Amino acid sequence: MKKRWGSKLNSLFLLLSGASLTLAYSPFNWHWLPFIILPLVLKVIWPMAPKRAFYAGLTFGFGWFTAGLSWIYVSIDQYGGLPIYATLLILLLLFLYLSLFPALAFGLWQKLSHRSIQWRFSLPLIWLGFELLRGWLFTGFPWLSLGYTQTDGVFANLAPLVGESGITVTLWLTALSILMAVKYHRPLLLIVPLVLLTVSNLSYKLQPTWRSTELTSVLLVQGNIQQSLKWQAEQQWPNILRYLDLTRPKFNHDIVIWPESAVTALEPYAQDVLNTMEQSASVNNSALITGIIDYDRLNDAFYNSVIVLDDDTYQYGGENRYQKHHLLPIGEFVPFEDILRPIAPLFNLPMSSFSRGGYQQPNLEANNRKLSMAICYEIAFPQQVRDNTFEDTDFLVTISNDTWFGDSHGPWQHMQISRMRALELQRPLLRATNNGVTAIVDEFGQFIEKAPQFKAATVSAELYPVNGDTWYKRFGLWGAFILALSGLLPAGLTKARNKRSQA
Repeated sequence: MKKRWGSKLNSLFLLLSGASLTLAYSPFNWHWLPFIILPLVLKVIWPMAPKRAFYAGLTFGFGWFTAGLSWIYVSIDQYGGLPIYATLLILLLLFLYLSLFPALAFGLWQKLSHRSIQWRFSLPLIWLGFELLRGWLFTGFPWLSLGYTQTDGVFANLAPLVGESGITVTLWLTALSILMAVKYHRPLLLIVPLVLLTVSNLSYKLQPTWRSTELTSVLLVQGNIQQSLKWQAEQQWPNILRYLDLTRPKFNHDIVIWPESAVTALEPYAQDVLNTMEQSASVNNSALITGIIDYDRLNDAFYNSVIVLDDDTYQYGGENRYQKHHLLPIGEFVPFEDILRPIAPLFNLPMSSFSRGGYQQPNLEANNRKLSMAICYEIAFPQQVRDNTFEDTDFLVTISNDTWFGDSHGPWQHMQISRMRALELQRPLLRATNNGVTAIVDEFGQFIEKAPQFKAATVSAELYPVNGDTWYKRFGLWGAFILALSGLLPAGLTKARNKRSQA
């Protein structure tokens, strides 16, 4: 009986621990919380057999993803057209699927650790492997990775060295060091997090990047158009007028950015208005960047696109454009659509039949500046953003429409993910959205200007472009892997010592 109650209390603790991690992300920003939660979670799982560790990881993961991704309920409930029990069932299946990754990581870790204590530090490498799998399998869903908790935390400056993935590894190395220092009375193990903290504090001096001396003025426009009205045919012109009215008094900026699909008219049928917009930009020596839907009539294909209206150079089909590559499942493409679309409005949302653009595309050029573009969900894929950022890239730009998620923590998590990309690549980031969070961020991931949510507004700033490549840009995931592999040194040294003694 006592053992059964102990097991139930452990499960409850793991569930609540996972759920509490939500407070470590934006907008709560308790970035110190993982340094308490992760060692305690390891302490509970430490003595478990691999099978029990798997279920413990499943419980921890379920709490983590259920609380952290609860904002998804808002979009399905308001726009999915499903009864509440169906909505909850879909979310239950999603959260259980995502929970499999920490479950498998903890199960494998315990299987190795039961062989020898030297394998205890294998967890960071195992976790890294399963997180990369989560970000790839079935097009990937890398949201809520642990490294994002440190965007404003003590390990933030490791991002341009080893990326967000490397920060996740660092958190697990730190948690293991704290637990083993206490459990086995080995305070010297605390040298590990102290060294990592020192490197983080010195990181800004180690980066081969530098600010340009030439300022660029940027303006971001937030239209705050209701999602229920956005795609109505009669709203196409009023939508454009809203953005033009907000832009016109401040058109004297080098670069003006409108959000994702700010122009809801299909591009081939909107040439007159686009030419007018371009003329307005040209008269003011400005470049207007806007999201728009392109319809390729020849191939009957839709693309979620970004175009540049700049100094009379715009032409339909021209090269100075970006087409979204990483599409959102259900929202932008529907797998098995012949089966799923008739079931419910959830599988038949407006603009949910997009085609993919190329994985790597040239930077947009606007007023002699080069811009690395990511549309909405794409900013959560660090490798893609890295592969589309080059040594001469001046700014990162991401446009989005988080209106689907209302007044939840989802848009703030999205903003936090975007800020991490700025940190990793040390480029200023410009993020324009329909109703927030619209913001200008410097190359260190810090807010320069931010628009209030749920209001039609503009934000502007003057920025210095940054030149050069960070170590993360140069070496990608190698830094995270090398850091994670360092945890295997005790096991490797023990194995080598045993071979020498047997010889």
